[in-house]
Amino acid sequence: MIRYELTGKAALVTGAASGIGLALATQLARNGAKVAINHLADDARGPQAVEALRAEGLDAIAAPGNVGDAQDCARMVEQAVADLGRLDYLANNAGTPGTSRSIPPADLDRVTEEFWDTLLQVNLVGVFRCTKAAAPALRAAKGAVVNTASIAGLGHVGSSMPYGATKAGVISLTKNLARALAPEVRVNAVAPGAVDSAWMIEWTNEQRAGSIDKALLKRRCTPDDLAEVMLFLLAGAAMVTGQTVTVDGGLTLG
Repeated sequence: MIRYELTGKAALVTGAASGIGLALATQLARNGAKVAINHLADDARGPQAVEALRAEGLDAIAAPGNVGDAQDCARMVEQAVADLGRLDYLANNAGTPGTSRSIPPADLDRVTEEFWDTLLQVNLVGVFRCTKAAAPALRAAKGAVVNTASIAGLGHVGSSMPYGATKAGVISLTKNLARALAPEVRVNAVAPGAVDSAWMIEWTNEQRAGSIDKALLKRRCTPDDLAEVMLFLLAGAAMVTGQTVTVDGGLTLG
């Protein structure tokens, strides 16, 4: 569904090989924007996503790179901006749970220094790196940024203690980046609840059923549900900045 006229606009979406990132990249492209799809260099889903969008007649390019690596992240953003020719929208969506199985808060032994470092570098510092590197182009275009946080960052149990801490950091960072880039650039975030997507955490059927039962709207979010709100925060929402919008179907109210 076309909601905005984005012809002539350019966007970079990190972590866009699948899930929420791909859904947002698709919606941006279908609304007329030229989109750079960031993905890890060895993830074949990235080039496949680009080809799928091009097959629709949409304007998409690949932007391989690791936001968890300082040098590679800066290179990726610089190259994406050069390839796009400008940058109106940045979606800091790349993230990792760092584990395929959830780690209960009491299981401290599974939370190692290496685990902390991986999640901090990708989920939190990566958001800062990308935004800092993109700031000149975003200011020139009077653009907007949207970050992917989580209800785990609002105090709800997520896949692990470090994951929740990094997402709480994203919520705080969103406010301070909004202060840093104002008045030219708006910065907001979304906090997804339970989402059905190609994620690395292996939730049990009981956990999935429980998240549906607790949600006021009685279903789990889809990537498109999140992308719709993220698109609004980028292309609309002219007087909204520094805010985190919870998108969870009422899960946190149930």
